[in-house]
Amino acid sequence: MKTRYTFGGDEHVYVEIDDEMSLDAFFKSLSMSNAVRAANIDGVTEICPANASFQVRFNPDIIAPDDMMARLKGFEKEAAKAEKRLTTRIIEIPVYYQDPWTHETLMRFRERHQDPDGTDLEYAARINGYSSVEDFITAHHSQPWFVSMVGFVAGLPFLYQLVERDRQLQVPKYLRPRTDTPKLTVGYGGCFSCIYSVRGAGGYQMFGITPMPIYDPEKRVSYLKDFMVFFKPGDIVKWKPIDRAEYDAIIAAVAEGTYMPRIAEVEFDLDEFNADMRGTNAKMLEALNDA
Repeated sequence: MKTRYTFGGDEHVYVEIDDEMSLDAFFKSLSMSNAVRAANIDGVTEICPANASFQVRFNPDIIAPDDMMARLKGFEKEAAKAEKRLTTRIIEIPVYYQDPWTHETLMRFRERHQDPDGTDLEYAARINGYSSVEDFITAHHSQPWFVSMVGFVAGLPFLYQLVERDRQLQVPKYLRPRTDTPKLTVGYGGCFSCIYSVRGAGGYQMFGITPMPIYDPEKRVSYLKDFMVFFKPGDIVKWKPIDRAEYDAIIAAVAEGTYMPRIAEVEFDLDEFNADMRGTNAKMLEALNDA
């Protein structure tokens, strides 16, 4: 990994750990951005972490750009020595795959898609070598996912699949973005899955929809009363396939204020995961099942 440091105008420094997403790059980026935050540098006004990078905004009247750059480079050696371990949570997210709402939407935008004669799931299954949509859906939900970034729009998580690189699903975005995406759509672009926290434009393939709100600026949802955004980097997600009846039941429970997602606290150790991915995943899924 070769870290790149670049200025963004007069008030930003962009630190790119790697041009490929990997958990090693994520952990290094997280460690460095945490170190910047802990250093409480005079003039720093914002720290924005991303998948394998982060950006720092600063006041050049308080700290000169070259000095800011030098301070950031100084944190890189510390990051290399940092422990690659997180106390985090694994969360079960219900997904209604092949739902009628994303299906209606994707059919309205077929002229913008690589396969105008199929569906997003049919296209994704084919290019990933699966013989059926059902097999592809199983590959999508059977192993956990790591939240590497929250953003783009408020509350939207980017999720990276916790499997060997040659087993990761990959699907390109639409040829041209849609002007509409249903709220809480489970999407896919590149190597990332996501949940659209609000309705709006989008270019990711649409696989299904979750009934579980993940962003509530009014903080009316029972589990979002303390903070309007549900996800944070380092969270781990396990998709749970549901049918229409289960979807409707969760929608009703959310409205009544009685719904609570299944969550378990887990330890995630990057070295242990790299040494035994399937064993590490099995332990985390067992903790979730016991919750």
